[in-house]
Amino acid sequence: MTVHFIGAGPGAADLMTIRGRDLIASAPVCLYAGSLVPEELLAYCPSAARIVNTAPMSLDEIEAEYVAAHKKGQDVARLHSGDLSVWSAVAEQIRRLKVLDISYTMTPGVPAFAAAASALGQELTLPTVNQSLVLTRMGGRASAMPAGETLANFARSGATLCIHLAIHALDRVVAELAPLYGRECPVAIVVRASWADERILRATLGSIEEMVAAEPIERTALIFVGKGLEAEGFQESALYSTDYQRRFRGRDSL
Repeated sequence: MTVHFIGAGPGAADLMTIRGRDLIASAPVCLYAGSLVPEELLAYCPSAARIVNTAPMSLDEIEAEYVAAHKKGQDVARLHSGDLSVWSAVAEQIRRLKVLDISYTMTPGVPAFAAAASALGQELTLPTVNQSLVLTRMGGRASAMPAGETLANFARSGATLCIHLAIHALDRVVAELAPLYGRECPVAIVVRASWADERILRATLGSIEEMVAAEPIERTALIFVGKGLEAEGFQESALYSTDYQRRFRGRDSL
C-alpha cells in the first residue's frame, strides 16, 4: 500500500500531469483538498473509489484515513493544490507516514506562480534586468515567518518577488517594499490563476492599493513585484545569437 501525494496544479483541471491522472485512476481511495482542488479531477477516480474531501479535517483525521487504507491494502491518491514542493503541508503528513512505516510517493504539479506567469503572458527572468525570482509569503495564523525571511531582506537583492498568501496584507507589502523598489515599481496581481474566473490587475506600488480597493480580492491571489514586469528594450540572451557556439547547436560559428 502506498500514499501517492499528487500536485493537482493551480486550478484548471487540464493542468494535471499525466502521471498524476493515472495515479488517481488506479487508487481505490482519493483524499483531496476540496477548497482548492477542482472537482473535475475526481472524474478520474475509479467508480467505486472512496473519495474524501479533507478541507474540514484535522491532521489526525487525515492520518486515520491513511491507517484505514493501509489495513485494507488500498493505495491512496492524495491531491494537493499547485505543486508539493512549497506550502503544501505534506511535510507533516510524510513525517507521520514514516512513523507508521507507510510508503509514499510524490508527483509534482504545475505551481501557481508558473500558471500566473502564463496568465501575464511573460517570462519572469530577463537578461540584465533580473535573473532571480523569490517565492515567499507573509506570516499568518497557520505558520509564522522565520526571522530574517522578510520582504525587505529579499527586496534588497532587486529580484522579482512572487508573494503568496498576502493579499489580506497588501498594505504591509507596499509599506515594506516601496522604500526599496520605489513607488513606480510595477506590480501585478493574478487572482485564481488558471481558474475560469481568473483576474489580473496591473499597477505600481504607489497605486495598487487604490486599485484593489476598487476591485476587492478575497483570496487565492499572487502578488508579483519587480522591475522586470514591465521592462522593455532589455538585452537579448546570447543563447540564440549567431556567434554563440554551444554543444548541441551542431554548427560552426558564423
